[in-house]
Amino acid sequence: MQLVIGNKNYSSWSMRPWVLMRQAGIAFEEVKLRFDAFTPDSEFKTRLARISPAGRVPVLLDGELAVWDTLAIAEYLAERLPALQLWPADVAARARARSVCAEMHSGFGALRSAFPMNIEARLPEVGERVLAEQAAVRADRERLVQMWSGLLEASGGPLLFGAFTIADAYFAPVVMRFVTYGVPLPPRITAYVERVRALPGVAAWVDDALAEQDFLDFEEPYRTRR
Repeated sequence: MQLVIGNKNYSSWSMRPWVLMRQAGIAFEEVKLRFDAFTPDSEFKTRLARISPAGRVPVLLDGELAVWDTLAIAEYLAERLPALQLWPADVAARARARSVCAEMHSGFGALRSAFPMNIEARLPEVGERVLAEQAAVRADRERLVQMWSGLLEASGGPLLFGAFTIADAYFAPVVMRFVTYGVPLPPRITAYVERVRALPGVAAWVDDALAEQDFLDFEEPYRTRR
C-alpha cells in the first residue's frame, strides 16, 4: 500500500492515517506531495488530480484502489486487517469510538481555524489571546476535555479506549495543536496529551515534521519568514 500525504508540519488530515498505520505496524510506502499552493494549476493539485478525484490528501492506494478521506481510510484498514483490532473489540466501545471520530471529522471548526496545525512552532501567546477572545474556540476545547475525560474514565486509560485505536490516531493532530498553542488543560488531559506524543508513530511523524524545515507563508497566519 501507498499513503499519499502533504507536508508533515502542516497537514493534520495526513497525520491521522500515517500515525495509525505506523503505530499499528501496517507496512506502507509514503508518497509526500509538497504544498506549493492550492490553486488548480499548482503542482500539488496537478499531481494529486492523477491520484484522486477529490483533489485532497491523504489518499491510500492499494493496488488499483484509491481510498480518500481519513475516516474512509481508517474503516478500510480496519476491514482489511481485522486481526489488528484498529477499532475497540467491544461493540458499545466501538460505537463510541466511531462516534467521537465522526464528531472530530465534521466538527470543531472554530478550533481548527484558529489553531492550524504547525508542529514546528510554539505560539502560546496566540493561544492565550485566541482563548480570551473567541468563545467558540473555548467551547471546542471544553468539549474535547469533556470527551477525553469521559473516555479515559470509562476505559481506565492510558489511551482513550485502553489500548491504541483509530480514535487516538484521529485526535493526534489536536494533541499537537494544543502543544503548539500552549492550550491550558486539566492534569488528566495533559497526561493524555503527553502519552499520545510519546507513541512511536506520533514521535516519528513529529521528527519528520521538524526535519522538513519548509516554511510556507500561506500556512502561517501568525508568523512571517525569519
